Amino acid sequence: MTTATDVFRNARDFLLEHREDYATAHAGFAWPRPEHFNWALDWFDVIADGNDRTALHIVEEDGTETRLSFAELAERSNRVANHLRARGVAAEDRILVMLGNQAELWETALAAMKLRAVVIPATPLLGPADLRDRVERGRVKHVLVRAEDTAKFADVPGTYTRIAVGGVPERGWEAYEDAYTAPADFAPDGPTRADDPLMLYFTSGTTARPKLVEHTHTSYPIGHLATMYWIGLRPGDVHLNISSPGWAKHAWSNLFAPWNAEATVFIHNYTRFDAGRLMAEMDRAGVTTFCAPPTVWRMLIQADLTQLATPPREVVAAGEPLNPEVIEQVRRAWDVTIRDGFGQTETAVQVSNSPGQLLKTGSMGRPSPGYRVELLDPVSGAPGAAEGEIALDLSERPVGLMTGYHGDPDRTAEAMAGGYYRTGDIAARDEDGYLTYIGRADDVFKASDYKISPFELESALLEHEAVAEAAVVPAPDELRLAVPKAYIVLAEGWQPGPDTAKVLFEHSREVLAPYKRIRRLEFGALPKTVSGKIRRIELREATAAGSADEYREEDFR
Repeated sequence: MTTATDVFRNARDFLLEHREDYATAHAGFAWPRPEHFNWALDWFDVIADGNDRTALHIVEEDGTETRLSFAELAERSNRVANHLRARGVAAEDRILVMLGNQAELWETALAAMKLRAVVIPATPLLGPADLRDRVERGRVKHVLVRAEDTAKFADVPGTYTRIAVGGVPERGWEAYEDAYTAPADFAPDGPTRADDPLMLYFTSGTTARPKLVEHTHTSYPIGHLATMYWIGLRPGDVHLNISSPGWAKHAWSNLFAPWNAEATVFIHNYTRFDAGRLMAEMDRAGVTTFCAPPTVWRMLIQADLTQLATPPREVVAAGEPLNPEVIEQVRRAWDVTIRDGFGQTETAVQVSNSPGQLLKTGSMGRPSPGYRVELLDPVSGAPGAAEGEIALDLSERPVGLMTGYHGDPDRTAEAMAGGYYRTGDIAARDEDGYLTYIGRADDVFKASDYKISPFELESALLEHEAVAEAAVVPAPDELRLAVPKAYIVLAEGWQPGPDTAKVLFEHSREVLAPYKRIRRLEFGALPKTVSGKIRRIELREATAAGSADEYREEDFR
């Protein structure tokens, strides 16, 4: 009899077999759609049986290390599941998990799946106000957090179970470490339906109150077969993904994608980013695949990349579009090309540059296996536009798409209107089917009736050695209605002031068409969400209010 494990493995192996043959992979891939599936029980425990290969390798800043094999993690997660069950955790209970990159995070993720509990991932950076919102809207019954964060819950009302990891728990909190004495054998209390809820993600809230994204036991575990394919993961790889726990990308590339491929998850924890130390640890651990957000790539290229003796075979970027200048610098140093991809908390990777394919500068690639991506015309809403909103055809609903926005049927209906899931992102498609990112629908603006893509202008600015980070927003203008204004974070060795502003205005004139040129400029840090995304709404509000620190292009003619 064919089991859910068999169906999953067959789909996984098809993608591995055609990992550099995009045409065959995209045309021939079919999503596994089992009626019942529990990734922790039906996949992880199966590959972990008698498997002493390292599943998780964590290196701390002080040099201490944790190595756990697949078999050890399977047993530990059984013990944790039994312990949590004894503490009252039941199927579909909501459990808020707020841990750092520590072994207990992975143990708990597997244990919660085995119990059919619903995990609400949370970053330790959250404060009491954010936690109150999550506990209330998420209807949390249990919280599991680091001991040093328990005080944040003092003013978070609720009758939830409180479990602390590390240290002596405060009064009213139970010790996570007691789980290690629980029985090592786990028996599920019933089958897991594939569409049972698994995760609830609070989005980062760049423009509004965070949405609550619901995923199932298939939408992320099975959906991230596409992410595995994009990264180019193989069995036996050592994968490093730089991401904070609590955000979707952490589950993408620190849980599901690497263990779908039977690869090792490697983590290097640090309090302050040190490019040299990171590269030394990558060499020592034998990292073969590497994913990092654009912010980390921009910091890396400020260092001597040749310090890395053995560059990874595959390197990718995610979170926000990556600028061409960064890609070129890494290519020169490592002889490997960063491959961009596009996805959201609501989905797995929808569009990507997969291994072995022709790469086009600035393009985020083609639709991932299992996805039919359309561009909706901004006026008519019809599919087939050369430029328009990125949307997924729901007539062939991809497995890696959320159920919807939990508790918000109106917002779900709006996102799924007309038979398409609408991402809110704008892209252009060329004659070969490659998609180039333009920006969020609410970020693109007009200047003198010309449409401006902030990302394109930011990419041009980052070509200059003075610029470490840039964000472009519209600034009010009497003549043109709006003009591009850039907020600049300077690279080391450059000082804010009129001399640097003049240099950057000259650079803008050299590399941008007249209607796209940067007309105003300001130096300073960029406001970001706790997940590291730029809060453009704050920049737009600051620009509308005016600033005495602003430089204008006309002042340097």
